[in-house]
Amino acid sequence: MGKMPFSRSARLASSVQKDLSQMIITKKLKEFRDPRFQGLISITDVRVTNGYQHLDIFLSVFEEDYRAGVLEVFKEATPSIRGEICRGFKLRIAPSLAFYLDESLERGNKIWNLLDNLEANE
Repeated sequence: MGKMPFSRSARLASSVQKDLSQMIITKKLKEFRDPRFQGLISITDVRVTNGYQHLDIFLSVFEEDYRAGVLEVFKEATPSIRGEICRGFKLRIAPSLAFYLDESLERGNKIWNLLDNLEANE
């Protein structure tokens, strides 16, 4: 059985996820040196619309106290991030960006805790 074709939008999403993660680690953008930009931050998913005109970027911030500040910094850094994406991927049109907190890890932890409590009560 052959490999499934990997669409250009999937490659773009994967590359943006990796590159944005690297920008966070290296604090490449001046906005990422903001004091509100703290905690363990992970880019969990990037979704690309057909036509590459919009990216939905999902991020996880493991320390709850920092979530609001980190999300604000990402929104303020949007023009810089758009420029980096456009230059790095040679896109003619810089895509619009939307940032969302991904709370799936927290939901998963709550479910595990509920299951553990059920098991302990039996």
